[in-house]
Amino acid sequence: MLLATLKQDSVLALRNLWRSPTRSGLALLTIVGGIVAYVLAAGFIDWVLLAMRDHQIYAQLGHFQISREGFEKKGGADPYRFLVAPNAPLDGLLRRPEIVAVAPRLALSGLISLGDKTIGFLGEGVDPVREEPISRRMDIRSGHNLQSTDDKGVLLGEGLATALEAKIGDHVILLTKTIKDSQNAVEFVVTGTFATSVKAYDDAFLRLPIKAAQQLVRTDSATTFVGVLHDTDATDKVVADLKPSLKAMGLSISAWHERADFYHKTVTLFSKQVGVIRFIIALIIVLSVTNTLSMSVAERTSEIGTSLAIGSRRSDVLRMFLTEGVVLGIVGGVLGLCLGAMLAMLISSVGIPMPAPPGMAHGYIGEIRFSWPVALDAFLLAGITTLAASVLPAWRASRMNIVDALRQGR
Repeated sequence: MLLATLKQDSVLALRNLWRSPTRSGLALLTIVGGIVAYVLAAGFIDWVLLAMRDHQIYAQLGHFQISREGFEKKGGADPYRFLVAPNAPLDGLLRRPEIVAVAPRLALSGLISLGDKTIGFLGEGVDPVREEPISRRMDIRSGHNLQSTDDKGVLLGEGLATALEAKIGDHVILLTKTIKDSQNAVEFVVTGTFATSVKAYDDAFLRLPIKAAQQLVRTDSATTFVGVLHDTDATDKVVADLKPSLKAMGLSISAWHERADFYHKTVTLFSKQVGVIRFIIALIIVLSVTNTLSMSVAERTSEIGTSLAIGSRRSDVLRMFLTEGVVLGIVGGVLGLCLGAMLAMLISSVGIPMPAPPGMAHGYIGEIRFSWPVALDAFLLAGITTLAASVLPAWRASRMNIVDALRQGR
């Protein structure tokens, strides 16, 4: 019974809308244009955030990091107080099907010199072989990434290399503090430069083989162990599963999103922008559909009065105009999604050249990600706004005085 009523109401709504094809077509065009604009804008921002997330994970943070308890808060000032012993029983604990790779890192800081230039740096000693699946999104701008044969190689952030005026093959000297508070200096060869999604990171960071870093600070330990998973969505579950066992060993584990402050600020900013876009599109659709249905009510005043006079309930009139608004929204939403999906694929195949945004050193080729959450959000935007826009005209139509409505038709 309900399905039959819905079918009947929908067919009647389509016929009523077709009675004024120009006006209904303009309203439909507004809805389709708004949905297409939303799909493209939200899809682009969705792609940007996904790309930034992957760069944060696969160039810097990994999916999780394991360190000695207290390292996150105090390790920046004195990382050597929180070293993880090389014989820590982590291999068996981390042998899980969700985990792709785990690699040790040794944090260090000091001065880097080339000729008469000396600059402070922050650095990490990494295992070139074990680090490869973890840092696969790191953009090597010149030279090559660290390799197992680069015993005395160093990989510089692009900004740091620029400040030093360093080129591939140059010999630089790293001066740092050892775990016993003495000073140690070692000469390294620049093997390459890298760039990530965070310019501030590239301006200060360098990487060197972990064995060379351990010799430099005179330890055989690491400050953190970084791991990546097959699926980013499984991060919180894996972290929660590992936390009790690691805590019993005096270690802590944190997920990537707990350290990605810049990413979270970007998500907050872009979410507000999407909200503004959604509001503007909704306002345009509401005004257009309200105007269309209000004019329809005015033109059909005599018809509405006749329907009420022969026994139609006011709720039937209300439902009729609400259905017309919803039908406009559904048709416009479907057409807008189809057109938006085609345009998204076409634009993504060509690419969108983008200048370097704040906090990044390089521009990039953007794409538009058409995903089911964006599609659902766009469809709901069309349906809810057209339903809201039809409430006032439908209410006015249902509350008409029968005598006045019939008199208007004479």
